[in-house]
Amino acid sequence: MDGNLVHALYAPRAAASEALRFAGGEVWSTDALRRKVGQVARALKASGVAPGDRVSFKLEKSPEVLVLAHACFQLGAVIHPLNTTYTPAEITYLVADAAPRLLVASAAEADELGALTGIRTASLEAGMGGALGAAAASADPLCDVHPLGTDAVAAILYTSGTTGRPKGACITHGNLAESARALAEVWRMTPGDRLLHALPLYHAHGLLTSVNTALVAGASILLLERFEAAEVVAALPDASVIMGVPTHYARLLSEAGIATATRGLRLAISGSAPLPLELADRFLAATGVRIIERYGATETAIVTALPAGTEDRAGFVGWALPGVEIRTRADDGTTASQDAVGGLETRGHNVFAGYWRRPEADADAFTADGWFITGDVAEIDAGGCVRLLGRSKDIVITGGLNVYPKEVEDVLDGILGAGESCVFGVPHPDFGEAVVAVVEGAVVDEPELQRAMKLTLAAYKVPKRILPVTAIPRNRMGKVLKRDLRTAHGDLFTDPKQQTK
Repeated sequence: MDGNLVHALYAPRAAASEALRFAGGEVWSTDALRRKVGQVARALKASGVAPGDRVSFKLEKSPEVLVLAHACFQLGAVIHPLNTTYTPAEITYLVADAAPRLLVASAAEADELGALTGIRTASLEAGMGGALGAAAASADPLCDVHPLGTDAVAAILYTSGTTGRPKGACITHGNLAESARALAEVWRMTPGDRLLHALPLYHAHGLLTSVNTALVAGASILLLERFEAAEVVAALPDASVIMGVPTHYARLLSEAGIATATRGLRLAISGSAPLPLELADRFLAATGVRIIERYGATETAIVTALPAGTEDRAGFVGWALPGVEIRTRADDGTTASQDAVGGLETRGHNVFAGYWRRPEADADAFTADGWFITGDVAEIDAGGCVRLLGRSKDIVITGGLNVYPKEVEDVLDGILGAGESCVFGVPHPDFGEAVVAVVEGAVVDEPELQRAMKLTLAAYKVPKRILPVTAIPRNRMGKVLKRDLRTAHGDLFTDPKQQTK
C-alpha cells in the first residue's frame, strides 16, 4: 500500500467538506485545498524538485505554507521549515546542513537568502503571490501522488542536545500518518469538530501535529494569522477544539470574555512545554474546561496523550498512543519498576528514522535493543499513565520553543571574550520558563550583551537576565551544577522583590 502521507490526510475527507476557515469568513473546501496543493506540486516539479529533494522554507504564517508542505509530500520531497525569527547565522548553518534543492521565502527575502546561502530560491506569498505562487496559479493541478513506503522521509526538523550544533531529525510519512490517526482516535475528533489554529507554521506542533490530526479526522481548521489573545477569544465560539502552548492559555485568562467564549469548547490541548498545575487549575475554574496534555519530542512525534474526557490526571501527560511502547530505565540500565523514576524510552511507529547524515548521533540516541532514549525523566504508574519529572537534557522551553543552553553559552562566551557563562531555565509566569545566564569572571553590561546576542540569535533564545556571579557552582569533577543555579534563581520572575526587569 502506498504510504504517502497525502493519502492519509485527504482520502478520508469528502471533497465538499470544509477544510480551512479564516477569520474573515472565507472557507476553503477540501477540494479547493487539494487543488491548490496539486498546482504548487506541479510548479515545484517544473522547477526541478524531485522525490527525496529537500525544500527549505522561511515564510510567515499563511495557508500557502500548508499548501507548500503538502505539495512537497505529494512529490515525495522533504520539507525543512525554518523559524521565521532565525538570524542569518542560524539560517546559514541549517540550510548548509540540509542541502536543499530549493529555498522558498517571501519576495522581500528570497534574493537576500539566496545570496546568503548559495541556494536557489523561489518566492511565495499569501494569496498565491510571489513567483512560485504565480506559476502555480496558472498551472493545472498535478494529480499523481508519488508512491512511497511509510519509511520515506517527509520532513527534516532540527533539534539538538545540550552540546554541539543542531542536528536534523528525519521524520517519515509513516511517523506523521500514524501519529495523526492515533491522536484523532484518542481525542475523539470527528468531521463535526473545528480546530482553532493560532500556532506558528514553522514548528512541528503547528505545521504537523495539529493540522494532520484535524485533516485525518475530517475536521475543519479555523486558521488565525497569529496568536493574539483578544483575537483568539473572539474566534473561540466558532471552534470546538484548541491546541496551544501553556503561554497561550495563561494569556487567554487575562481576557474578560474567556468564560463565555469557551462555552462550546469540547477540548483544550496543551503541548510543546510542561503545563503548570496552577495554570491548569485557574483555566478550569475560569472556563469549566480542563486542559489536557500530551507529550512528544522532535524525534518521536507524539508519544503519550490524555484522552478526551480525562478528569483526574492533572500533572500527567497520558498513556502511550496506539502502536507506541514506553518504558523507564533506572540509572543502572535495568527497566525501572512500576512507579519508579527513570529515564523515559520509546519505540514504535512514532520514532524517527535517524539523524540527517549523523550516524554517530544515531548510535547515541538508541539503546542496544532499539529503544529511543528521550532524555526525559518520568514515572509510569500502575495503569501505564506517565508523569514527567524533568529533563535530563538541559533544554529550556520558553513559550513552547526549545532553547539549547550550549548554543546560547557559545554565543555569550564569544561576545565576552573572557570568563565563562552558564545558561539555564527558571519558572516564568507567562512563558513557562525563561532563559537566564550567569557569568563568572567578566564584567556584565546586561543591555549591551543582550543587544549583541540578538545579532546572532533569535530573540527568544537571548537570556532575559544575564547576572554576574563570583563562581559558577561545580561538583568535584568540575561539572556545572545547574540544579543549584535553578534553585538559587528560581524566584527571579515570580518574586516581586526580584523582578527588576
